[in-house]
Amino acid sequence: MNIYFLKTHQRSFGTFPLKGDELKAALRTALDIGYRSIDTAQMYGNEAEVGEVLRECTVPRSELCITTKVHPDEFTPERFLPAVQESLKKLRLDQVDVLLLHWPPIDASVVPSLKLLEQAQKLGFTKHIGVSNYTAAMMRTARDAVSVPIVTNQVEFHPLLDQSKLLAAATETGIPLSSYCSVARGEVFKHALFGEIGAGYGKTAAQVVLRWILQKGVPINTMSTKAANIRANFEVMDFTLSSIDMDRIDAMAATGYRIVDKHLVPWAPAWD
Repeated sequence: MNIYFLKTHQRSFGTFPLKGDELKAALRTALDIGYRSIDTAQMYGNEAEVGEVLRECTVPRSELCITTKVHPDEFTPERFLPAVQESLKKLRLDQVDVLLLHWPPIDASVVPSLKLLEQAQKLGFTKHIGVSNYTAAMMRTARDAVSVPIVTNQVEFHPLLDQSKLLAAATETGIPLSSYCSVARGEVFKHALFGEIGAGYGKTAAQVVLRWILQKGVPINTMSTKAANIRANFEVMDFTLSSIDMDRIDAMAATGYRIVDKHLVPWAPAWD
């Protein structure tokens, strides 16, 4: 796994779907609690609010990891770099730490947008590049399409969905996964197993789920507006799930619960 996402950046504060004062309050709380990795996107419509908080933030810039994502509508030579520059303007940054392609192109031809992404890095707009919502086949193509490391493929990842093919592709390609919808937008709480396991560790069901993801080698993105939940989502580094409990949670993949499909996002690819 790329060392970039180890340690500090294993736990990222996600900002979707927050906007306005609600976002700014939650992000300030997250920074106070200790989050140093912040995830946003052009599609979220909240980069400007993130930028306001970053401007007033007292945490040194060198300790922060700021990720944003380019909207597929901008995947043309004429629009890509201006769109990235607009994101930087809104974020009040000269450079982001990670710039992702938010989705594969609708025609699934990933190489042209990857070349544009690589160009943005060469121009200094981002330290690192990555992708999101790529299939295993797309990960293999991406590995060979650019000359610099791809530091992540951010995908839906939680215990109710079997992503073993993507995990295998991550090992094969050297492109680590990172997780969104880490608690399946609350669906995990309908299953008693996570709370039962948590009771044995003095942890909540959510903390068990997040710890399971981390032990799979996948960094997490979590979002909440409640300070107690923001803190609880951060406090998942002080316990380790046993191999028996990991196996019990692994079995939940048979549930087959996927949130992001073509019904929710019409341009979603054909998932593995």
